[in-house]
Amino acid sequence: MKVLAVDCATEYCSAALWLDGALIERSAPPARGQSEQLLHWVAELLAEGGVSLRALDLIAFGRGPGAFTGVRMATSIAQGLAFSLGLPVAPVSTLRAVAVHALALAPQADEVLVCQDARIHEVYWARFARCAEGACLQGEEHLGSPTSVDLALRPAQVVAGSGFNAYAELAAAWQGRSAAGANGFVAPLHAPSRAQDIARLAAGDGLAAAVTPDHALPVYLRDDVAKPSVPEAL
Repeated sequence: MKVLAVDCATEYCSAALWLDGALIERSAPPARGQSEQLLHWVAELLAEGGVSLRALDLIAFGRGPGAFTGVRMATSIAQGLAFSLGLPVAPVSTLRAVAVHALALAPQADEVLVCQDARIHEVYWARFARCAEGACLQGEEHLGSPTSVDLALRPAQVVAGSGFNAYAELAAAWQGRSAAGANGFVAPLHAPSRAQDIARLAAGDGLAAAVTPDHALPVYLRDDVAKPSVPEAL
């Protein structure tokens, strides 16, 4: 399977190309003109991989939750490319991408708690279990204060995500829990590229999990950011 993936929802913007198991990627911190940079990376990756856009099977993107502008940008690029080429789209959870990266780095772990910084003293968080698909969501994805995170210690668990670096109280609470348990492992909290994990997950999920471009929707969790304010009645 040939999959192009783009992501700009976390600490780095990135693009990756999955070619039947081989993976190449580009990444950098977000900057002005990032949409043009992402499209430039797409052209570079296709040239390096020796394939054309029309040879792709699938366009994947980080659908969030994450930075509003970054999620919207990745969604728009994926939809635009897919519409023009008549290709299906794979919206992949940003938290799931963080989870599968952590599980790959911690082969002893069966579960990962992901907490990503959502700014304004909140985190996006969820639990994922190791599964045939790489990482499977356990329960729901959440948005809340650092103190709202369920830190219940599970056997063979790791934690990952920028939230543990952003909020000292969350890191301290986890360290207190893990110090009391026999199986508390901590995976590296950051990765410079999520697009490579998104491409890998999309390829593993296959075309059956893909959608048409018009159904490739972002996930913000923080609904009030996406909704225009309504003036109060006088």
